[in-house]
Amino acid sequence: MNPFASTVSLNMQGQYNTPNTHKYSVILPTYNERKNLPIIIWLLAKVFEEHQLAWEIIVVDDASPDGTQEVAIELARVYGEDKILLKPRAGKLGLGTAYIHGLNFCTGDFVIIMDADFSHHPKFIPQFIRLQQAHNLDIVTGTRYRSTSTPYLAEAQPGGVHGWDLKRKLVSRGANFLAATVLNPGVSDLTGSFRLYRLPVLRHIITLTQSRGYVFQMEMMVRARALGYTVGEVPITFVDRIFGESKLGADEVVGYAKGVWQLFKSV
Repeated sequence: MNPFASTVSLNMQGQYNTPNTHKYSVILPTYNERKNLPIIIWLLAKVFEEHQLAWEIIVVDDASPDGTQEVAIELARVYGEDKILLKPRAGKLGLGTAYIHGLNFCTGDFVIIMDADFSHHPKFIPQFIRLQQAHNLDIVTGTRYRSTSTPYLAEAQPGGVHGWDLKRKLVSRGANFLAATVLNPGVSDLTGSFRLYRLPVLRHIITLTQSRGYVFQMEMMVRARALGYTVGEVPITFVDRIFGESKLGADEVVGYAKGVWQLFKSV
């Protein structure tokens, strides 16, 4: 049996393998991702099929003018409309509301959120799943800023970032340092957006989360910790987007700082 297709169960006698009967729903928010979408969906399908996992991908497109929706429709014809679900919206409404919209269509018991621009490689998903199963975690999040996983996973390699200039690296490091200092959430990468959630856990946290911009991911993790949910981290290699432009601007950075302060007062 492929070890990736197994659930590691723990008991007094040790470990034994049972088939992974869970289904994994991926929510992919998109805006002008026509060139990236076929690549990321091919890689996701490859990972899930190789590891014998049940899966679906919900593409939440915010009225992209570049033909992203037409590409998603063609991909649904290739992989099956039960595997690729296009759930568009009328305009560019923000990342947080994209997840809320996508959750309405998830049929899996676990949800993976990630970027569609190939900055998050699907090859890390099996590690997310193994860590979650080994420790019965509610959330597993990818981190660019740790050399080992927490709890420990033998195969994990040090995380990192490729393709960013010094300014972008300093902004990301600074954002995480600010949040860690003020909020002390016990997570090394609060601004990352590559995560695995239990479906009911994500639904619970997202109903309490107020932010809708760059600060959204941070607030989700801070609230998860405050609610007592268990969180693990897997080091990932983050690669800057292949096609298109980054959506991070000065307004998002200012909004993040304001969000940290608001959370400090409310959580």
